[in-house]
Amino acid sequence: MKVALMTEGTYPHQFGGVSVWCDQLVRGMPSHDFHVVALVATGAERPAWELPANVASVVSVPLWGAGPAGRKPGRTARRRFSVLLAELVDVLLDGSVEATARFGEALRALFEYAQEESLTGAFGTDEAFELFTRLWCGSRPDTDPLRPSLQDALTAVQLIEHSLRPLSHPPADADVAHAVTNGLGVLPALTVKWRYGRRVIVTEHGIYLREQYLHARRGPYRWPVKALYLRFLHHLCALGYREAAVITPGNVYNTRWEQRLGASGDVIKTVYNGVDPQNFPAFEGEPELPTISWVGRIDPIKDLETLIRAFALVHEVMPTARLRLFGSPPGGREGYLQQCKDLAAELGVGAVTGFEGRVENIRDAYEAGHVVVLSSLSEGFPYSVLEAMTCGRPCVATDVGGVTEAIADTGIVVPPRNPRALADACLRLLGDGELRRRLGSGARARALEYFTVDQAVETFDELYERIGAGLPLRYAEVAG
Repeated sequence: MKVALMTEGTYPHQFGGVSVWCDQLVRGMPSHDFHVVALVATGAERPAWELPANVASVVSVPLWGAGPAGRKPGRTARRRFSVLLAELVDVLLDGSVEATARFGEALRALFEYAQEESLTGAFGTDEAFELFTRLWCGSRPDTDPLRPSLQDALTAVQLIEHSLRPLSHPPADADVAHAVTNGLGVLPALTVKWRYGRRVIVTEHGIYLREQYLHARRGPYRWPVKALYLRFLHHLCALGYREAAVITPGNVYNTRWEQRLGASGDVIKTVYNGVDPQNFPAFEGEPELPTISWVGRIDPIKDLETLIRAFALVHEVMPTARLRLFGSPPGGREGYLQQCKDLAAELGVGAVTGFEGRVENIRDAYEAGHVVVLSSLSEGFPYSVLEAMTCGRPCVATDVGGVTEAIADTGIVVPPRNPRALADACLRLLGDGELRRRLGSGARARALEYFTVDQAVETFDELYERIGAGLPLRYAEVAG
């Protein structure tokens, strides 16, 4: 079977939990041929993963940099595009419940246009900018403080044009389209459905739209631009749910968001991430000094500021304590790493906080700590927690995404953005060896029973086979 696997900013060009999941999936199903369609930043990215033989192709779709080559649209094409752009803007300003259906129709019409003409060229014409500005800026009176400026209009046009670039690429001719994220990553999957009538699977580890809301707080744009672009992403995510034959969230928590955005419960099937127990045997000892270990991608969504502030509180009580951070920032996030280093120095714990970078064997990162901590603002079903549990290390983690579903009573869950609660939980475990051993043993037993890679791969293999055979996909899973 030919599977088109759609990614955004992850596999095979970046490390991280979603990329681990993709690697497990393709390696676990050698009988299927995978054709990866990867949304990337510029197209200059090099693969970070060694690809197995059944990855038949990798097509990178750059969202930034120079647009796809194509001739400038002629008069007829410009008139046609003006109609399509006007409909898109009208949909983005439409707050009715019918807006998502209209958005899907507008997007499909833009896809058909992009397969014949240069979508980037069409967005770049003076007529397109003037039309966009008139429709959007004119939707609010001059006295409205949220009325968009001309600079806002230019920024918004550029954001939407870049986001729609996947529509210009030839759809992958595969038996099934599997988007491993919603949002922009679902666009190539939709084109496969529109062109070839193939069914779509949407897998969500975190909730794409929720994470975009969180990112918007720190985003560089003015609020009129943020509001319009978030409306665009809202409609796109809702469309992804509506068009999917099956939605596979990585935890039950995600189903609440999905159904709130219009996903039908009878196409939702929760599939937990899993790890290979052979790669994560139980540890026999602990470090000499009391140590907190963190593993992940150094990114604002991981909220390392809260972790560092919590560790400063731990260090006041336990001066021999150490914090070791294993991971590196993705491209463009290097400044956040420096912010974290500066914060550690400012709080007086710079000398006892180690920024270790990536390690060759991830198991070494978990072995480095008595306790493994996760401080994220948003997660799906994090591998760092599952891997630590499989090794028998107790976890302290924030109550986001599917974290509580994973840990249950085998660790300590605390509210996000709460350094005091995080510090108290770490101190409790660092100071009680018997509690650590009991929770660690329970964590390993739970991981081995529920969260192995074989269980996850078998579920998707069955989904692919049912889709290939044209069988119905109905699960009647209702969010709690």
